[in-house]
Amino acid sequence: MGIFHEVSLLDNPVTVPTLGADIRALRKARGMTLVDLADALDRSVGWLSQVERDKSHPAIADLGRMAELLDVSISSFLQVGAAPEEEGVIVRADARRPIGSRTDGLTEALLSPDLTDDFEVIHSTFAPGSKTQEPQSRPTQEVCYIVTGRFDLTVGERHFKLSAGDSFRLRGEPFQWSNPYDTPCEIIWVISPPIY
Repeated sequence: MGIFHEVSLLDNPVTVPTLGADIRALRKARGMTLVDLADALDRSVGWLSQVERDKSHPAIADLGRMAELLDVSISSFLQVGAAPEEEGVIVRADARRPIGSRTDGLTEALLSPDLTDDFEVIHSTFAPGSKTQEPQSRPTQEVCYIVTGRFDLTVGERHFKLSAGDSFRLRGEPFQWSNPYDTPCEIIWVISPPIY
């Protein structure tokens, strides 16, 4: 398995140390209140508040439902293997948190130690032939750097062909991407506010 493997819940799952803060950041990024998420989970606001403050720990079933409602992979909440003395500071290449993706051919991992900053840094690998089916937009500001490969990007009505070393910015505009080339493309994304 590479660095982007999905963490199985059958393995001994250990949640990230910033689980509560990460849930809070994702909830806010989705425009949800405590009441909204608690109602969707069929849980009390007090319980969810305690989870977000790391005073209570959700069961795996609750964590799975939260991931679904917040539109992230449950593996985003599970620790991959950071050394305790490095938590919150260092992210080793073999200990990146996989984010999961609903787009075939896209694999993503969190380069930031957690979601507690005003931004997040994501490593994305776009397989040859991968593409979005529909334009998407999100309430973020993003700056992206193409590390390897080539990438086609449409922002609004403008079309761009990008290569390794190029960068681009998105500010909530509708965008669509594709990798019609025969090699993978790797991109580093800096996104504010965190959305994963």
